[in-house]
Amino acid sequence: MQQQELEVATRGQGLYEVTRDVQRFVAHSGAAQGLLTLFVRHTSCSLLIQENADPEVQTDLLAYFARLVPPSSHPDMGYLRHTYEGPDDMPAHIKAAMMPVSLSIPVSEGQMVLGTWQGIYLFEHRDAPHSRRIFAHLS
Repeated sequence: MQQQELEVATRGQGLYEVTRDVQRFVAHSGAAQGLLTLFVRHTSCSLLIQENADPEVQTDLLAYFARLVPPSSHPDMGYLRHTYEGPDDMPAHIKAAMMPVSLSIPVSEGQMVLGTWQGIYLFEHRDAPHSRRIFAHLS
């Protein structure tokens, strides 16, 4: 069993690929087979497995979720009460509630079993830069 915490510096809302960092952890673990669990230790970001070949996929996902859950300052969001941490905070919590905060990925022959165009992303939902921590566990 191996464990490590990965730190991801974000620059505001967006998808930040962490596939290489996670693969480095898997490689250093020495495990040939197992199950990798990733868990993000924050309530206003998410983890996703998503296409990593065309950057327009990330752009479109960001635009979709911005439209689906606009800032609390938007007239449609007037029902929100948790607004004292800024107009992006409660929408970030809503987005994180809609998307996974943990992932399970099989490991075979020392490699994560991902599809050809799949990458692992931290999806930052806040506007300001943050330092996010992802806990990785391989058993």
